[in-house]
Amino acid sequence: MTPTDPNKHVLKSWLLLILLSLIWGSSFILIKKSLVVFSPGEVGAFRIVAAGLVLLPLAMPPLKTLNSRQIKYLVIIGLVGSFIPSFLFAKAQTQLPSSLTGVMNALTPLMVVLIGAWLFGSYITRRNALGLLLALLGVAILVLYRADTGWDVFSGINFYAFFVLAATLCYGFNVNIIKYKLAELKPLAITAVSLMMVLPLASIYLFAYTQFSFKLVHVPGAWQPALYIATLGIIGTAIALIIFNTMVKLVSPVFASTVTYLIPVVAIGWGVWDGEALLPWHFVGIAAVILGVWTGNRRPKAANS
Repeated sequence: MTPTDPNKHVLKSWLLLILLSLIWGSSFILIKKSLVVFSPGEVGAFRIVAAGLVLLPLAMPPLKTLNSRQIKYLVIIGLVGSFIPSFLFAKAQTQLPSSLTGVMNALTPLMVVLIGAWLFGSYITRRNALGLLLALLGVAILVLYRADTGWDVFSGINFYAFFVLAATLCYGFNVNIIKYKLAELKPLAITAVSLMMVLPLASIYLFAYTQFSFKLVHVPGAWQPALYIATLGIIGTAIALIIFNTMVKLVSPVFASTVTYLIPVVAIGWGVWDGEALLPWHFVGIAAVILGVWTGNRRPKAANS
């Protein structure tokens, strides 16, 4: 049998890459619009409920074959890969522009490297270290410089940016646990089952401890923000992960990771469209973050290529 030529899938892969960038890059503006009516807790919980319910049918078949060790790690993945970040991003965007949140999310690949070296014995190269320093410099600029207070470090610092950093750290743990503890499972099964594990927790919190149902019925216009959150969960989490897994199969994980650099572009575009103010120093910080992520993840050229 003749092996499949990856070049035949290049066009399809690029189309999927653009689609995925648009979906994930739009997540931050959807969060922003949802927060007009709903609290960060309600946004985070309903996002998980929507995504978990959509992927529930895909979680049932592999669930029967899992052992206790795998289930334990899938619960952890459900928490650090989906549940906790959903709340952190929503909380951050109560005081942080959606465009800057999208840029800081690009730190995820570097957090993967950092957590891998810290807990799983992976090696940090000079390129990784340089990229991390550049990206952190960019984050420092975005955190310390604000449109209203300028470079007033003490009163101007936006501590809500640390919620985004915490979310990217969670993603760093998530990817490394999958890589080193659940390498034998398929990515789609991991996603579906891990979301199923946290679905009851999100549902109980949403319907028993928040005013989500009350707002949905009694607050005028609440259905539109609720639709934004549902879109965020169903398309931004469930369907987007299926697209990502398809890309990895068609070409390679390296090509699929290109989405990391395109998400901030989409997020910035939505933010500017929605009237968010981006000043020259913000663009310096954005450039430093993207340059740092590119440097830290750039593959060295093969010696004999």
